[in-house]
Amino acid sequence: VQLQAFGGGLVQPGGSLSVSCAASGRTLSAYYMGWFRQAPGKERELVAAITLSGDSTYYADSVKGRFTVSRDNAKNTMYLQMNSLKPEDTAVYYCAADSYLHAIQRGYGIDFWGKGTLVTVSS
Repeated sequence: VQLQAFGGGLVQPGGSLSVSCAASGRTLSAYYMGWFRQAPGKERELVAAITLSGDSTYYADSVKGRFTVSRDNAKNTMYLQMNSLKPEDTAVYYCAADSYLHAIQRGYGIDFWGKGTLVTVSS
């Protein structure tokens, strides 16, 4: 599976932005997926995860209530809607896919990573 995240950009604090992750090569419906982010000087962290059909989701405490992860398996695409953005949300956002949910939850041993997209929250 080849993954590509896109849709990042510059947004003001309090604003909204949606990023997407498009897949090619294989159908995404066979994979658990997640969004990760890495800010300058910080370790990569899991932001959100979603199960195969999208019926269950997980969020880091720092984004709970502000971010929404979803997927459209027919379009082979995963989304992350980010609302009420804060400067501390500034990071490169990566999408990932794996056959096992625990790999996404742990954040390592993941089968497929996409190239990231930069989200900058600044006035």
